[in-house]
Amino acid sequence: MTRVGAYIRLMRPANIITAVADILLGFAASGALLSLANNTFTFADLQPLFWLILATIGLYGGGVVFNDVFDADLDRVERPERPIPSGSASITGASVLGVLLLAGGVLAAWQVSLLSAGIACAIAFCALLYDWKGKHHPVIGPINMGTCRGGNLLLGISAVPAAVEQYWYLALIPVVYISAITMVSRGEVHGGNTAALKGAVLLYALVITGIISLTLLPQFNVLYSVPFLLLFVYLIFPPLLKAMPAREPSLIIKAVKAGVLALIVMNASIAAGFAGWQYGLFVLLLLPLSVYLARSFAVT
Repeated sequence: MTRVGAYIRLMRPANIITAVADILLGFAASGALLSLANNTFTFADLQPLFWLILATIGLYGGGVVFNDVFDADLDRVERPERPIPSGSASITGASVLGVLLLAGGVLAAWQVSLLSAGIACAIAFCALLYDWKGKHHPVIGPINMGTCRGGNLLLGISAVPAAVEQYWYLALIPVVYISAITMVSRGEVHGGNTAALKGAVLLYALVITGIISLTLLPQFNVLYSVPFLLLFVYLIFPPLLKAMPAREPSLIIKAVKAGVLALIVMNASIAAGFAGWQYGLFVLLLLPLSVYLARSFAVT
């Protein structure tokens, strides 16, 4: 592994693609695409989306880099193949990279609005809190991680600042979903906890119910959402149900990986409801890219 490759690996590129899907969903939910329906859409309208995508790349990348920085000692025992314990990357180099990515994410968000910059700062704080302490708490940890993802969706919605107050509750969906994945991931090394895995099943079901309940919104067409939602269900439940009786680390890793990659499908299902099946399909096209990157770079 080259030095550059090691630091790219720390950023978990496949996961970053799923974060971009959050932004695309938020952009659609904000109403920023209404000008497209009215034939008044211009490339200038895409500038906020461009900056917010850069912001999420920095924020997510910086967050996961610091995850490895804080876990360096533990990884020397449990994951010696990771870049830092293997010597391919240094703690100092990773720390500098993490700071640059987080700062760059906030600055990119600032190009959209002060509200976007504030949300970006909150995401960076929550990510560092999780990396430092949150991950070690059985209850607060999953919620902390979910809050990072919910904040990322709000970052996308902040393309139209007024929409954040109107649609803030959409962030609860990724909060619950990521909390479920985080619960499952606790068994990656030593095997899963049956209660945690069953809890994840319930949280997955709650997420699906939440998405369907969006049909109560006049601007959400659930018929466009259903095909993507069915694919989402197909991707997340079989690996998790297979891992429950065996509780083997390898099966837990597969369940976590499926859950992370399926984030794109979840986002596509909601985005389709807000902006049409064509836009949902556009978001879904990020999935093969993420899957391709997952073959070369770790997801968990």
